[in-house]
Amino acid sequence: MTLISPIPLFDSLAFLDPKQAQKMLSTQAKALSFATHDYHHALQFLYSYRGSDATFNAYRREIERLLQWSWFVVKKSIKEIRREDFEAFVSFCQKPPNSWIGTKTVARFIDYQGVRKPHDEWRPFVASVSKLAKREGTKPEIKKYSLSQKALQAIFAICGSFFNYLIQEDYVNFNPVAQIRQKSKFIRQQNTKMIIRRLSELQWSYVIETVEILAQRAPEQHERSLFIMRALYGMYLRISELAASSRWQPQMGHFQKDADGNWWFMTVGKGNKERLISVSDEMLKALKRYRQSLGLSVLPSRGENTPLICKSMGRGPISSTRQIRSIVQNCFDAAFERMVNDGLQEEAIELKTATVHWLRHTGISEDVKHRPREHVRDDAGHSSSAITDKYIDVEMRARHASAKKKKLDPLA
Repeated sequence: MTLISPIPLFDSLAFLDPKQAQKMLSTQAKALSFATHDYHHALQFLYSYRGSDATFNAYRREIERLLQWSWFVVKKSIKEIRREDFEAFVSFCQKPPNSWIGTKTVARFIDYQGVRKPHDEWRPFVASVSKLAKREGTKPEIKKYSLSQKALQAIFAICGSFFNYLIQEDYVNFNPVAQIRQKSKFIRQQNTKMIIRRLSELQWSYVIETVEILAQRAPEQHERSLFIMRALYGMYLRISELAASSRWQPQMGHFQKDADGNWWFMTVGKGNKERLISVSDEMLKALKRYRQSLGLSVLPSRGENTPLICKSMGRGPISSTRQIRSIVQNCFDAAFERMVNDGLQEEAIELKTATVHWLRHTGISEDVKHRPREHVRDDAGHSSSAITDKYIDVEMRARHASAKKKKLDPLA
């Protein structure tokens, strides 16, 4: 049976109005008698996560897939989903029909003559290739679509949370996700410590030195780049903590001095939680240099609302995480070229696959060697010391050192 690709169900937060649920339902879904009530509860659930764009988008993706599968594949209301149904849904996500798979990420809706219209090229699932493969010209293929273990974990976690919400709303009587006793047939259990993706000391040294050179050559463009790189590494910032959004707009005044003369940076991270990050002497020096390049006083005054990261053209803060990723990638690319020119191509190759988040991992991994883990934990905004412990790799280094000179032929 060939399944027609479904129309997107939920627009971005800026265009989402729970009071207009009936009007926002797709024409496909309106033909189903049970869809209106399902949609209303799903929309209310998603809207409760409006405090974080990233969380909302992740939840929207999974709930949208669940509804579309339930409505258009098995022709059921989510009220009728049982344990075996949800298992079938997971299997469907692992191998969806080609008509449900796209090869590029596009917006769900676009403006057309003043009206929001579904994007014709949007699909519930998207085939992708690695960052390095993409840069080398490899294009994603529908037939090579695969669902990662991380994506499978998200399906179970988010859908499980959704059904718990529906129970609280008296819309369903049980959680089919919780009834699956052997999730291991879908999700592999991790019995080993995962390798943290980060830059080596050599790679980071080349990166920061390269950006310093760029800043000397073109300060009007790259003093900002230099500060971004130092802030991501030196304060373990996430990209969402640098970009302005409806829930958080980083400003110069968020650098604050306490009664002891120590400087802190206040930010809002995961879960919409505020935290203070200790600012090192070198980070404070980097802030002074950045502010002087902008024609500002050496240090910010209390309550100063100057955007922390300004747009290159015009006024106002950078609100696009994509733009920050582009700035960081340009820095990685320039460092890669320098390393290759210095005969370090093998050591440089990871700069082609590195992401912005690697800088946070790199900063934490370096600091946890020297600082008390509790201090690093609080600056990083980790919910527990167990998360910070993942960055301590003394045992991993010793383990590899003991294996490094093993012989494949003991008699050779």
